[in-house]
Amino acid sequence: MNTNEFWMLGGDLKISRMGFGAMRLPSSERGGPANDPDTGRAVLRRAVELGVNHIDTAAFYFSGDLTANGLISEALRPYRDDLVIATKVGPRRGRHDPMPTGHMEPAELRPEVERNLRELGLDRLDLVYLRVGGLGPAPDESVGERFEVLARLREEGLIRHLGVSNVTAAQLEEARALAPVAAVQNRFDVTMPQDTELLGVCEREEIAYAPFFPLGGFGIPEDERIARIAARHGATVPQVLLAGLLALSPLMLVIPGTSSPAHLEENMAAAGLKLTSEDLAELQSP
Repeated sequence: MNTNEFWMLGGDLKISRMGFGAMRLPSSERGGPANDPDTGRAVLRRAVELGVNHIDTAAFYFSGDLTANGLISEALRPYRDDLVIATKVGPRRGRHDPMPTGHMEPAELRPEVERNLRELGLDRLDLVYLRVGGLGPAPDESVGERFEVLARLREEGLIRHLGVSNVTAAQLEEARALAPVAAVQNRFDVTMPQDTELLGVCEREEIAYAPFFPLGGFGIPEDERIARIAARHGATVPQVLLAGLLALSPLMLVIPGTSSPAHLEENMAAAGLKLTSEDLAELQSP
């Protein structure tokens, strides 16, 4: 990747704007059967070969005994010095739950951070997000008590940078009053830009923005604008979705996830897709 395809996370950590999300490594479907671990490890190694140095994971990404953290550790250790691993804590998921069923209390967060450290084989986590709520809009609740736990772990040296996920502007400010916030991870794609106002806050404060579900999350969005732009460039719809996010803001970090080697190659190629001013205007039209 070119040097302009990086962001300085927290002002001191060089991170590739085209990253990789590990959610689909253990299973391609929520609650579905486990994937082939050899393929998962191969996908991770290939992502790093293609220039990715930002991997987004969580201890609650698992299918049976197959875990995203375990695959990352097996595939990539010893880790490259420039590899940035981000994880999330907050949701509670039991071993037999197809998805998280609630959120952790403050006292549960330290053990969850320690679990991530142990599974990944690390002494310090580069970036830890406090994830709030589920897949719906951010709940109207305080994040202060839980974020304060992570702030203390940062002071102890177990975490380098802190982030918040699925939050409102008010929750972001509540967290920032307790400790520096290096990144926000909210739902966003070019067909669902409802979080544009919070993205503007991140731009003013130089906080990275890593959208989850950059490709729609529950199937690729059907959007005539995206299809026309893809046809003009001889690209795929997922590539235009990713390139559109990268073009939207210099602090946008995209983390498309896949367990397919072919889809990985397709997604990573989006970093080289340069959209025109006409394309961008069309993306921003109603």
